[in-house]
Amino acid sequence: MKQLAIAVLVQIIVGLPLGREAFAQGPLRAPSASEIDAKATSALNELYSQNEAAKELAAKAKAILIFPDIRKGAFIVGAQYGYGALRKGSHTANYYHTSAASYGFQGGVKKFAYALFFMTDSAVNYLDKSGGWAIGTGPSLVVVDQGMARSLTTTNLRSDVYAFIFGQSGLMGGIGIEGSKITKIKPRT
Repeated sequence: MKQLAIAVLVQIIVGLPLGREAFAQGPLRAPSASEIDAKATSALNELYSQNEAAKELAAKAKAILIFPDIRKGAFIVGAQYGYGALRKGSHTANYYHTSAASYGFQGGVKKFAYALFFMTDSAVNYLDKSGGWAIGTGPSLVVVDQGMARSLTTTNLRSDVYAFIFGQSGLMGGIGIEGSKITKIKPRT
């Protein structure tokens, strides 16, 4: 563990390619609406090609909030951020920013994507009217892993929101979306 912590510290200090690549755009350059849409479409296509359950869930979902490019970095204190699009049918209804902070024994950098499938109108309304949603409060959320995805059918759906995490790269021990704050934004055009 000590060697891993030292390797991560060296990575952060000297900015090896993984560190630079994971945070190349940084939080100072917010993407445009068209950039978010293009990445969201690409990420959804990737998810559907890898996970049949996600594709089937999409057909029943009232809306899908896709964050195609979440960046996370940590050394004891961690932070993550990203931008996403809320899709209702085939069009984008709104844009969102997600961020989270954490503290604990952690270190590294990571990039990943996640999609939230809103299954009820009340869950979509909560997102629209809340002014910001802290995951873990509000609508019931289930994170779908590979095992659950195999047994998930449209007849056993009981939760308001289903989350799929995918497209992971980088080096970090663990990933989660609990505690993430999701806020509506107006991106540049």
